[in-house]
Amino acid sequence: MKNIRHIFFDLDNTLWDHRKNAYLTLKEIYRRENIQKIYRIPFEEFHKEYFTINENLWAQIRDGKITKEYLRKHRFYDSFMFFGVDDEALGLRFEHNFLDEILSYNELVPGAFEILEYLSEKDYKLHILSNGFHEVTYKKAELSGIKNYFQTITSADEINVRKPQPEIFRYALGKAQAQRDSSVMIGDDWIADVRGAKSFGMAQQVFFDVFNDEFSGDGIISIRKLDELRNYY
Repeated sequence: MKNIRHIFFDLDNTLWDHRKNAYLTLKEIYRRENIQKIYRIPFEEFHKEYFTINENLWAQIRDGKITKEYLRKHRFYDSFMFFGVDDEALGLRFEHNFLDEILSYNELVPGAFEILEYLSEKDYKLHILSNGFHEVTYKKAELSGIKNYFQTITSADEINVRKPQPEIFRYALGKAQAQRDSSVMIGDDWIADVRGAKSFGMAQQVFFDVFNDEFSGDGIISIRKLDELRNYY
């Protein structure tokens, strides 16, 4: 696309398949802790409830209603509480092990390597702008083998401000030495990535509708597969 030189990617579920990697990690911890035998809670039922609770907590972090410390304390504890298991130590143990072990799984969203290679060959400057935890964002990019495609990797934790707030976009563009009118944001979160980038004034926003939410807006590109970016850049 004309004038675009800098492409900012969200990381989780845009390039790094967080949903799949989290599922595999949690399933292993669940097996090791013998939860199904001890509490008679089938893993799939637990995972379904955990997924809902975690998504809601991340939305609250995005909206500035809670801290990441609150999320880390509550996402597993609240999930067990849903099934009547009131054990804070168990929830914290799951949290600690989850963050440590999720980096053992580094599946990428289909087409991630190919589109990064394509865009790099087209001489775009690529960047990551993630709302994820600082302590794992860089490692995810490194361990999945995509780190070297990026000029900068920015986690919202660096300034404790998350997308869609304008401050994190301003910080990331400054770090990348990029201008709004030559930058695009690509992500799977309609509010954080798309509306945030549009409100900040980035030249283009791409909604990666990986979960079939079917949101749309004036001037916003919507794709279902990363390979569709070839049609625009």
